[in-house]
Amino acid sequence: MAQPKGTVVLAYSGGLDTSCILVWLKEQGYDVIAYLANIGQKEDFEAARKKALALGAKKVYIEDVSREFVEEFIWPAVQANALYEDRYLLGTALARPCIARKLVEITQREGAQYVAHGATGKGNDQVRFELTCYALCPNIKVVAPWRLPEFYQRFPGRRELMDYAKKHGIPVPVTPQTPWSMDENLMHISYEAGILENPKVIDHGRLAGVAATGLRASRVPVKVTNAGDGATRRSALELFVYLNDIAGKHGVGRIDIVENRFVGMKSRGIYETPAGTILYHAHLDIEAFTMDREVRKIKQGLALKFSELVYNGFWHSPECEFLRQCIGRSQEAVVGTVRLSVFKGQVYVLGRESPRSLYNEELVSMNVQGDYEPVDATGFININSLRSAGSRRDPSQGGEKAPS
Repeated sequence: MAQPKGTVVLAYSGGLDTSCILVWLKEQGYDVIAYLANIGQKEDFEAARKKALALGAKKVYIEDVSREFVEEFIWPAVQANALYEDRYLLGTALARPCIARKLVEITQREGAQYVAHGATGKGNDQVRFELTCYALCPNIKVVAPWRLPEFYQRFPGRRELMDYAKKHGIPVPVTPQTPWSMDENLMHISYEAGILENPKVIDHGRLAGVAATGLRASRVPVKVTNAGDGATRRSALELFVYLNDIAGKHGVGRIDIVENRFVGMKSRGIYETPAGTILYHAHLDIEAFTMDREVRKIKQGLALKFSELVYNGFWHSPECEFLRQCIGRSQEAVVGTVRLSVFKGQVYVLGRESPRSLYNEELVSMNVQGDYEPVDATGFININSLRSAGSRRDPSQGGEKAPS
């Protein structure tokens, strides 16, 4: 029997990896407290509690962080129009700092010396979990089994983990016939590993899951109304769950991509982000309607950096906190209603209105001159042509070619 090493709080999901890790940590001499975050996944939490206790956890925390996940993590990402590498809406990357924040809180509450997680040594989540833990509690000690030779040499693959689970009577949902990993939260479901590691393999797994929806926003989404039956949802969590249901039925938000992990390798992932996709399109539309052109250009650059920081695990870094403040400041005029429809995997914007609109119907009209003199455009064009004309100057003539 190993010498006692103290108490560790394990970020526990109940899946293959963390179930085996719980038992392995006990073998190493740790007292294990299991922490399971309810972040919107479909889970029998009471069954998960009983399983963790049966595996030897001395205590189990099941914490509902779904509301704060939406309000404190998803909403800032919606405001930013956050996309990693032009396609990924950051569902897992946003969830990890939310989960890890509560992990640190429980560790401090219990007076534990260690935290542990089941993130692979090749992935992004190890970085996201640990950077959050160190940012919130610099003296915390992390046990990362998938980076310990005594663990990964004993379990070089999922087959060995499943054999270990069978030996120790650990019930797990993964079988050799379905050897891929799935992660679910309110924002999305992701599938990776196993047969999906071959980028040529066509996934025939489940598809998430013509409705028209009106989405009203005041810096963050505040109300969604179904144009068909008039049903309205107002609270952040209720609104998000409803949009997931509507969009999921129409296969909205499913992508199959190869992305660049922070640790330096490319990986293939399949993501379903129904509500997040609707909100991305709705916010993008109302922002273009209400935001000054030059402010929006700057904000787009900030959003690119924000997405990279979130993906790489720097949610609690000074620079990411600064960006959230800047992006939040840019949203003061982003108020209004967007009407959308979803159909066969697509989101269609049908119309929008806002009390802060910068759209001048009379000014832009082809039928009314409005407060605009077309002759002024001649000088505008001539001045803007100077730069192009200057670049084509013929030095031998000692002057510039006149613009044609």
